[in-house]
Amino acid sequence: MNLIESSSGTPWSAWQHAAHLARATWIDPGQLCPPGRRLVLIAPHPDDEILMAGGLLAGFHGREDDLVLVSATDGEGSHPGSSHWTEHRLRRQRPLESRHALQQLELDLNRLDWRRLHLKDGALPRDEAFLVNHLSQLLKPDDVLMATWRNDGHCDHEAVGRAAAQAAMARKVQLVEVPVWAWHWAQPDDPRLPWPRAHRVQLDETRLARKRKALAAHISQLEPDEGQPPVLPANLQECLLQPFELVFL
Repeated sequence: MNLIESSSGTPWSAWQHAAHLARATWIDPGQLCPPGRRLVLIAPHPDDEILMAGGLLAGFHGREDDLVLVSATDGEGSHPGSSHWTEHRLRRQRPLESRHALQQLELDLNRLDWRRLHLKDGALPRDEAFLVNHLSQLLKPDDVLMATWRNDGHCDHEAVGRAAAQAAMARKVQLVEVPVWAWHWAQPDDPRLPWPRAHRVQLDETRLARKRKALAAHISQLEPDEGQPPVLPANLQECLLQPFELVFL
């Protein structure tokens, strides 16, 4: 049983009392990736870019040339055994949800460099070398590389995090890691999280509202299916829809 499955979820009300989280430095989105610097964001699955950084991405309206989005998988493995959300259906549905979500962030998709790799959902550890190579070729010296945290508790998130760390080191670019599922399985002040590297990217009401609308586009992940609860638990959504995005620098 992995970290995600073994946890019933940590509600935001518990995180509110986390001393380490309270100490995480606030930074402005413009500090993380100022105009003229390129953000390369790699997402394991088609909703992760919103969960990780929907608020940050909302600020790229009008500066889409500064953004490269890499979608590692099409997210076809989110509903194992479902007769409604089959892999075949999800492979088409989830990228469409992503497209709609990015439009909710008011990004011009005609100007956005969006790379879909179509790797197998749930099997990214075996494609790690490919990901390192792809990112290494893509990165330029002044880029900011954003990825899921390498200890996030999901095999695909961790593979993406490790590959990004390796590519960032090779190309000497700034790496930003983002916890997603850690909000679910970790406890407040959990020593397994790299708190000394933690910062909170401040989101104003406009960014947060756009992020909320973007997340709502991922219908397949938000609705119960055949008696099973939604893929994204309500507790996790609440943690990820706070007026900040937690990053490890």
